[in-house]
Amino acid sequence: MRIRSTVIRAAIPMVALGLVLSGCGSGGGPEAGSNKVGTTNDINPKPRDEVRDGGNLRLAITSFPETFNTLHVDSDQDAGDVVAWTIPSAFQSNAAGELTIDHNYFTDIQLTNKDPQQVTYTINPKAVWSDGSPITWEDMASQAAALSGRNKEFLISAPLGFDRVEKVERGVDDRQAIVTFKQHYAEWKGQFGTLYPKAATADPKAFSDLYRSGMPVSAGPFMITTIDRTQNRIVLGRNPKWWGETPKLDTVTFSVLDYSARIQALQNNEIDTVGISGLDELTSASGVPGIKVRRTPSPAYSHFTFNGAPGSILADPAVRRAIAKGIDREAIATTNQHGVVEDPKPLNNHIFGIGQQGYQDNAASVAYNPDQAAKELDELGWKLNGDVREKDGRRLVLRDVMYQQETWVQTAQVLQQNLAKIGVKVEIQTYPGNGLFTDVIDPGNFDIAQFSWSGSVLPLGALRQIYYFDPNNMQGNKGRIGTPELNALIDRTLSELDPKKAIEMANQCDKMIFDEVFSLPIVQSAGLTAQREEVANWGSFGLASPDYTKVGFAK
Repeated sequence: MRIRSTVIRAAIPMVALGLVLSGCGSGGGPEAGSNKVGTTNDINPKPRDEVRDGGNLRLAITSFPETFNTLHVDSDQDAGDVVAWTIPSAFQSNAAGELTIDHNYFTDIQLTNKDPQQVTYTINPKAVWSDGSPITWEDMASQAAALSGRNKEFLISAPLGFDRVEKVERGVDDRQAIVTFKQHYAEWKGQFGTLYPKAATADPKAFSDLYRSGMPVSAGPFMITTIDRTQNRIVLGRNPKWWGETPKLDTVTFSVLDYSARIQALQNNEIDTVGISGLDELTSASGVPGIKVRRTPSPAYSHFTFNGAPGSILADPAVRRAIAKGIDREAIATTNQHGVVEDPKPLNNHIFGIGQQGYQDNAASVAYNPDQAAKELDELGWKLNGDVREKDGRRLVLRDVMYQQETWVQTAQVLQQNLAKIGVKVEIQTYPGNGLFTDVIDPGNFDIAQFSWSGSVLPLGALRQIYYFDPNNMQGNKGRIGTPELNALIDRTLSELDPKKAIEMANQCDKMIFDEVFSLPIVQSAGLTAQREEVANWGSFGLASPDYTKVGFAK
């Protein structure tokens, strides 16, 4: 995946894995794959001279982006997928998650001082925005100021460490930026994973509005040429101001498709590649002539997020903890991924993926124990009255909200069955992709929410974006849960420049997140992609970054 400067929420379950309630795999079906990230990727790699010149790659998204400013709180996975082809990034990653400078945009990036921490960025002298203006240190300084958090009117998705930056100055010329920190920031390499022109970050109004309906200026090998809301289509074309290798593709077309329509669209030759989920879809896609299923696990995962806002039915962490003990995540994972991965297991870490450096099981405090769950609810005053517990006249009924798609609903049904056994009633509420976050989850209109987070080779940024509690800017903290102690540990973790110590501290944070029962991870993405065999340098990337100039169709 591209090194984006934010952990982007999935507005639809692009990385969720389907729950197969009936039947298991049988002999002759598709093979199960690994569930560990960081080992390889599966993209049909071809050198440039074996890729045809021209062509249109047809991709699917499930809703029109709320904004094309991926730094904005309204951004989602669909926006990130489109924008990634069109905008600068400081670093690229290989399949093992090792980072290198993206020389299309920067000739050099160096940590030039540790006390104070200082990073010097030297911009490629050929790099220009699509209007022909040069990319300069002023673009970087403007973005740093917008994301610093000093002006709360900037509705940012995450500060990305810019709240720790003291200043961004001009270096030897306009093509060099010197970033000086007032407080150490461990994941500084992720700060300019996405860079916008200074006009996009000049003031709060521009930040919210300028890229709301399109991208007036960009700087990647591609640029948006058509946005057609009537036809539910976004088309990218080659950027005539692009200075790097000429892209192999002429165009990239994103079509808005209902999640349930993706496989049929692939079968009907309406799209070229699509993420798939679950054994049913894996089996269906495996049987389509000319279609190859590619797989590489990624650090993306589905989860149950709890609403702990004051006054909510789950405001008490002790109640959340008891309920969590009534959820059999092991059984959900086994049912969910049987026949898809070799050894299905629930994800037991909020920060690191299975196979990623730093991963360890931190979920002991919420281990499945329905008898203990029932006992704790009794002790908390939630007594059974018929099939459902009550306290002070209030029934223990939880609204579980999610995208309107079968795999999410099936997961919710297992949750419903689990919790019914301990006297907790679950009401399943589904919504279309458009508005799921802005109208339902962001305002806190849920008790439990099911959606997915996309991880990164730089996972510590998620600590500040998702699990930090700031009542003035909730960012990704959808459940409004947190403690001063966790905030303090997150701050210390992000200040640790020793990678080994930072990993240790991140796992301490993760234990606190489980203890507070912020959310329960379900399963890590198996990273399944069904695509036409001739599509080259595209597919299941895992931790790797795409080279958008090499994507195309094999000769």
